[in-house]
Amino acid sequence: MSFRIDIFTIFPDLVETMASVSVIGRGRSAGTLDVRVHDLRMAASDRHRSVDDAPFGGGAGMVMMPGPLFDAVEAVEPPRPLFYLSPAGRRFDQAMAHELASGAGFSLLCGRYEGVDERVSRHLADGEISVGDVVLSGGESAAMVVLEAVGRCVPGVLSNEASTAEESFSDGLLEYPQYTRPATFREWSVPEVLLSGDHARVARWRRAQSLARTIERRPDLIEARGGLSAEEQELLTAHGLNPDPPD
Repeated sequence: MSFRIDIFTIFPDLVETMASVSVIGRGRSAGTLDVRVHDLRMAASDRHRSVDDAPFGGGAGMVMMPGPLFDAVEAVEPPRPLFYLSPAGRRFDQAMAHELASGAGFSLLCGRYEGVDERVSRHLADGEISVGDVVLSGGESAAMVVLEAVGRCVPGVLSNEASTAEESFSDGLLEYPQYTRPATFREWSVPEVLLSGDHARVARWRRAQSLARTIERRPDLIEARGGLSAEEQELLTAHGLNPDPPD
């Protein structure tokens, strides 16, 4: 059975193009992912296919009207929950991606202009998702972030299921450094341990590097894990790495 994700947007061609390539495109072609893109303008009632109007109380910009949005969603009856993509929403992360992938499907509503009428977010959407503290012109880019992150977590989408277990954030850590051929490029050489053929030693090195990289670049992730365990501190020390997060 396919995992269904519905996306509502005023730029269906844009979303369809982005959702038809790479991992998500292959998942759709294989029937593992069922991604359906809906044009919000199809529910507009005037000849101009308007989906926005000036805000009550004045102010710059336009606001997406409730009528077309409610009508579009109700006509499709998409899988729930339906999330409105908004900077005020729950912060999207890898844990949420796994959470959504473990469900029965969900839907995304892409805003534009100055956002949507408050009655949409309160009474049509089941929640809001934010992909970061940034301002975008619309929700389409955010929708693709959510779609790809969740899609990769759906069983059968990736040809190598083990790859998701070793990616960044899989254990609350950043991924270790990766190298490929040639073994020496200009004056830079691949760490000797990766050429040793000793898989246990390689695994320990990768774990140490993952810990060290996270301490250096994202100490907040270490804090969220409750700090380093005694075993992790010993592993870092054994590899000559600093076990203490920077001040």
